[in-house]
Amino acid sequence: MSKSSSALFEPLLQLSEPIAESLSKTPYTPSQSSNVSVKALLEPLLPRNPNPNIDLRTSIRDFTLACALLSSSQSSTHELLSWIPEHLAAAADRAVLEFSKAYSDYGEKSGDGLVVELMPEVMPLLKERIKESSIDKTADGDEVSAASARVPVGFAVVAAYQFRWFVTQIDYSEFGKLCALAVPCALTALDHWSPEIKGQGMISFIHITKSVDATELAWCQDAILDACCQNIASSDEIWHLVVEMSVLVVTCTQQSNPRSAWFDKILNEMLSQLERQPRNKERRVAWLRYVEPLFNGVGLVLLAHFRRIFPLFFKWMHADDDETVLLVLKQIETVIKLTWIRNTPYVERLVDELATLHKEAALKRSREEIRNLVIRILILLHQCKGLQFEAAWGKHRDDPNLATIAPSLSERRSTMVRINLIAAFTI
Repeated sequence: MSKSSSALFEPLLQLSEPIAESLSKTPYTPSQSSNVSVKALLEPLLPRNPNPNIDLRTSIRDFTLACALLSSSQSSTHELLSWIPEHLAAAADRAVLEFSKAYSDYGEKSGDGLVVELMPEVMPLLKERIKESSIDKTADGDEVSAASARVPVGFAVVAAYQFRWFVTQIDYSEFGKLCALAVPCALTALDHWSPEIKGQGMISFIHITKSVDATELAWCQDAILDACCQNIASSDEIWHLVVEMSVLVVTCTQQSNPRSAWFDKILNEMLSQLERQPRNKERRVAWLRYVEPLFNGVGLVLLAHFRRIFPLFFKWMHADDDETVLLVLKQIETVIKLTWIRNTPYVERLVDELATLHKEAALKRSREEIRNLVIRILILLHQCKGLQFEAAWGKHRDDPNLATIAPSLSERRSTMVRINLIAAFTI
């Protein structure tokens, strides 16, 4: 900090005191299921008077940690944070913003200067607090005891939210040099047994991966990818996060290698979970929403996974909810474009399922969008499979309930004939 940093005490106290006052007036009853009083943790972090026993840097760190937790309550439904009123969280946001400006003036920093400068001090503290209540393991990896028997997990939950807040305050321009600080803490969160703590680690990795280049993760990519694989079996409440995180990490770090073992391992782990619960709407919707970049990264190698992917697609095409149906049709279209579905026995089955879905769509709210996607896929199949498609579609050609499809396919057929004639005359 600069020599003039002592002048920061005044704005620090001016911003901290109203928050501390509001916090003291906020009703709070500690959760019966937790031995942690979050209010008691917060109050000492907010300076209200100059304390000769606490230096300025410590006061700034504590103030920022308090605001980080208060602000984090806006995106949490956890019982430890649900008591924090919106106005107090919003006040914490404003206070950090205002103090960051003051800090930039005195410390000659810009942008995320305050958070960036605190990271080397804060990250190890939060990492250790998260680790305190994790599962102790033997050298062989066997779980032997829960450290949480000695340290309440609530402390780790608080630290995880504070960690996620710090990470998500930093933008692309600063993150490369901070990866070595943030990644170990995020991995510690993913290794915790609590879904709540895992979730904050996943959100952090999503932000990290979006903010850095693949080269900046090269030193730790195997550890992160292994953590992704280990967490794919996570509970329903954080499944969407582990899918988004895993897809982002593997496509970022393995983008130049479609045959990477990590692509194969992560995709197979996800498919195993989906096969166990194919009727779980939340899981299938999350996977279908986030998986496309992985498909694009794998490309033609997707052919090796058809025997597992298409049976799931065929089930989901007839799901009760329109969201699943629309998402699965979009992914089928993507898979066909990427692979031209060569050397596969699924063409005839796919044509049959699409024909059935086109008729079922009459009873769905999104009938027009579903039917448009079905027709697009049929045209794409016709384009890439030719005579094989003609043979598969033959059984449906005279179905009166599919009469609206015929003009689109006929137009496509005429276009193909014209192209072939032009090519022949050109030669």
